[in-house]
Amino acid sequence: MDKLRRVLSGDEPTPEEESSIITQINDMSTLSWSTRIRGFIICFALGILLSILGSVALFLHRGIVVFAVFYTLGNVISMASTCFLMGPFKQIKKMFAETRLIATIIVLVMMVLTFIAAIVWKKAGLTLIFIIIQSLAMSWYSLSYIPYARDAVKKTMSAILEV
Repeated sequence: MDKLRRVLSGDEPTPEEESSIITQINDMSTLSWSTRIRGFIICFALGILLSILGSVALFLHRGIVVFAVFYTLGNVISMASTCFLMGPFKQIKKMFAETRLIATIIVLVMMVLTFIAAIVWKKAGLTLIFIIIQSLAMSWYSLSYIPYARDAVKKTMSAILEV
């Protein structure tokens, strides 16, 4: 009852109460591992499907707006799928970790610019440039989760460029 009075009066909870509240929230929202895997697979597959539908729409001459919206939403849902595996807070924390901070910012900025270029400015060329940058940044971001993958790509690219 004292906790309720303090919350209603606007008093700050003690560190012990705060950690127990967070623990209670985590305990209430815990999914089983099989549910997390299913959620990840469904979200990831839906993201891929939306990206493919966007590409198909582009080739069927449905317009750059349809392509940009479907493709970018597909990338957003694919990125969000990992929230099922590690939880949304941990995912956001990992997204903005030092090793992938720049890639994350570029991906998010390019997603916003893709929508603006397609829907507001209606500039097809600019939209495609933003989507290409978005895809490259998303690939670089994804490689950061695989140990030594970025180093392998850097070495491969430098070997290709030296030839």
